[in-house]
Amino acid sequence: MTEREPARGPEQRKQDALERLEKDDDVWVATASADGVPCLVPLSFVWDGGTLLLATRRSNPTAVNVTPSGQTRVTLGHTRDVVLIEGTAEIVEGADLSAESGDVFAAKLGWDPRGRPAWVYLRITPDTVKAWREENELAGRELMRDGTWLI
Repeated sequence: MTEREPARGPEQRKQDALERLEKDDDVWVATASADGVPCLVPLSFVWDGGTLLLATRRSNPTAVNVTPSGQTRVTLGHTRDVVLIEGTAEIVEGADLSAESGDVFAAKLGWDPRGRPAWVYLRITPDTVKAWREENELAGRELMRDGTWLI
């Protein structure tokens, strides 16, 4: 049996979660259709310090599922280092996206869906953020509740 790392404190967990949001390129995005059919896909994203910005084809289930409720979950990391975000997603047309947001997306991810009618952006505003590695971090894993950082 291998020794596991000691549990991180809440400040370190928040710092680690924010670092992943800044540096990672992809998240798993979970949505459900109006009749409850789940959809889980990886999408590339950028973090602007308060929201995640992703892009997908407007006809893909992920974009279709965003309306009407907007409820979504995204995860970063692997099963032994999870950042789980529950939030509200909204569709943003490329023409309605600020030039700054579009430029940041294109620069980080190396492609630019603006001007492609088949594509839309999804802007996800976190309501809850949880982070944990192992069982010893399950207690106190909630870092954000109701859109407000607890730490």
